[in-house]
Amino acid sequence: MELQQLLSVASAYGASILVANEKQAQTEVAGIVYDSRKVEPGFLFVAIAGAQIDGHTYIDAAVAAGAIAIVAEQLPECLKTEVALILTQDSRRLLGRLAAAYYGHPEQELRLIGVTGTNGKTTTTYLIQFLLETAGVRTGLIGTVHYQAGQKVLPATHTTPESLELFELFALMRAEGCRAVVMEVSSHALSQGRTDCCDFSGAVFTNLTQDHLDYHGSMEAYCQAKTWLFTSLKHSSHKPAYGIVNSDDLFAGFFMEAGDAALSWTYGSSDSAVLRLIDYQIGINGSSFRLQYKGSIYQAQMPLIGKYNVYNALAALTCVLAEGLDLSECLSSLARAPQIPGRFELVKAGQNFTVAVDYAHTPDGLENVLKAARELNPKCLICVFGCGGNRDNAKRPLMGRIAAMLSDIAIITTDNPRFEDPLIIINQIEQGAKEITSGYLIEPDRAKAIQLAINKAEQGSLVIIAGKGHEDYQMIQGVKHHFDDREQARRAINNK
Repeated sequence: MELQQLLSVASAYGASILVANEKQAQTEVAGIVYDSRKVEPGFLFVAIAGAQIDGHTYIDAAVAAGAIAIVAEQLPECLKTEVALILTQDSRRLLGRLAAAYYGHPEQELRLIGVTGTNGKTTTTYLIQFLLETAGVRTGLIGTVHYQAGQKVLPATHTTPESLELFELFALMRAEGCRAVVMEVSSHALSQGRTDCCDFSGAVFTNLTQDHLDYHGSMEAYCQAKTWLFTSLKHSSHKPAYGIVNSDDLFAGFFMEAGDAALSWTYGSSDSAVLRLIDYQIGINGSSFRLQYKGSIYQAQMPLIGKYNVYNALAALTCVLAEGLDLSECLSSLARAPQIPGRFELVKAGQNFTVAVDYAHTPDGLENVLKAARELNPKCLICVFGCGGNRDNAKRPLMGRIAAMLSDIAIITTDNPRFEDPLIIINQIEQGAKEITSGYLIEPDRAKAIQLAINKAEQGSLVIIAGKGHEDYQMIQGVKHHFDDREQARRAINNK
């Protein structure tokens, strides 16, 4: 693509363009990056001012590596005349527009379905993809566990990648024959404008509970960031849009108001829900439930455990109904749904008790998984958990209180401390736990904590290892160490 085409996109966004001559504008752009270490000759470099690193400090390095154009929010002190300069008020938001153009607007050829909420995004996106694929609609996946385009599976770097990676993925999905994409949409991505140019056909809201207040500052700001996904929906005869809302959630009204009410679908237990939950039952091998749709009663079952997963399934079913699929056929497929990595994932190593690994890392997430565990009527419920460092510390005592209240034995340990002192994190968790009981245990070493839980388990016990789920690492003082709760649990069972 010629640089001139990207300059036109930037100009339309309101950016100021500085080029030496017309020949410079006709230069071929070999790629776009926002990491100066990835610059190659002929690349366009976008300088983004991040929370920890400011890309503007690397403009000289980008030019030295062969960048032919720079996007920046401020005029560099020294810049070679043969390098084009694009000055804008928001480099990150302009990046999305440039990426969409550079990759040939693949979003216009795909039905993009965004799923947002505090909990349930991963499971809901997995189920939507599974149901669409089973119905013959090749569907890409973008989320916390991995990215998938056709048969290609790529490691996930973020729940919702930067816009540049998003459009690169969309282009790959288009090339792999995908007709739809379902993706987790985080509040960070929405507030930073990473998804501004995504042109969503569908938006799904799962729930909203406390998380990321270190970033958003308040629940009101957190909620507003999430609702932007619904505000961005654009309905047309060519690409009809819809919004799907969990009507049982306290924040449902905000999402209904943010989207077009005429295009809204709802799910939940209220009489007004389009897809209404009547009742449910859960067991160690899965869940069954009854639902009502257009006056008819349907029976459903799936291999996923817990009321919260019933709601995730309702969200996915409502989504594929909005996409035009048949409910009876989808319910038949749901009975064969896959295990979601790290979501109440059972660890089986010949033991006479149950061990499950779950990603629950918020107060609501931990409460949901422990309540689901309680409904299985274990002889003894043991919970191993911690809280991540350099994240919302207000949720730490809340999680301590929940674990102490719902577990027979709560073992507080380390999660991903990142750059924080693990003992300080544990102490903050403990403040909530000791409001309920003095019977909790503390073991800072996560491997030893898991072994302690396994050693205490007897026949009929249920051990929940919460917080990391599918993750296979721990971040300690900026260093990534291999650590997989599932591996550790199997090792502990073998050593029992």
